[in-house]
Amino acid sequence: MQTAPSSLPKPPNYRVGAALSSSKGAAHGDKPVSEVWRPELTRLPRLTWGRRLFRGFIRALARCLVFAGSKATVSGLENFPKKGPALVVINHLGDADGVLGLAFWPAFTDALAKIELFDLPVLGWIIDTLGVIWVHRGRPDKRALSAALDGLQSGRIIMIAPEARESVIGALEEGTRGAAFLALKANVPIVPVTVTGTENERIYGNLKRLRRTPVTLRVGKPFVLPKLALSRSPERSEGSAEGQANRHEALRQATRLIMEALAGQLPPEYRGVYNYVDRVGAAQGKDV
Repeated sequence: MQTAPSSLPKPPNYRVGAALSSSKGAAHGDKPVSEVWRPELTRLPRLTWGRRLFRGFIRALARCLVFAGSKATVSGLENFPKKGPALVVINHLGDADGVLGLAFWPAFTDALAKIELFDLPVLGWIIDTLGVIWVHRGRPDKRALSAALDGLQSGRIIMIAPEARESVIGALEEGTRGAAFLALKANVPIVPVTVTGTENERIYGNLKRLRRTPVTLRVGKPFVLPKLALSRSPERSEGSAEGQANRHEALRQATRLIMEALAGQLPPEYRGVYNYVDRVGAAQGKDV
């Protein structure tokens, strides 16, 4: 396992929004904000025998779909933990991202998924039965954060897409700070996962032509964030202006390290707003 260095060159105009919220100034406008508000659906999924059996069925189905519709190149599976606690962070290009992960990961994750998917016919039922943590994007969803923290504290593997949506630029967008908050608060290793070739227009376009799409899935080495204080201290109250500024800075640094770790695993054309990483190197640092 590795630890990320606490200081790296700061990219220009870097801004991070609220945890699980939008980051202003991202390419193609602000991050989406959920219009749906159904907090009663947000919870850590119970690992019943029925859910375990259903997950096994969905994994088999995902493998069939991946084989039929893509030419997958997979690397780094030895880095994926067989058990938690761990936080998986993944770039998000299209609908096939999750299917690709389900097909190859050696252990199941409890993913944070946008609440809008719940009401989709059939698919919403499948996702909910599979077991996810429903999240209201761009809103102060404390229930989602609490459910994810409960999962990490109980030894589960939680997955989150720090970009908070499918990329609209076909490459990394600016990260939101929910992943950093969870990793720092729970003090768990981060597993960076990157995909390429899974953009919807490519996947669905090739399916219409009965062609298989080349895709890649790469699992990087787990790393831990440096100690960046989020909690209240006697000297600096979290509610004070100084305490809030320190907390914001800790999340800003941690988010940047996470996104740079993802960018460091991607080819240049997929690094997006983190294209400077090929100059300063990925966020992951020395072995520990």
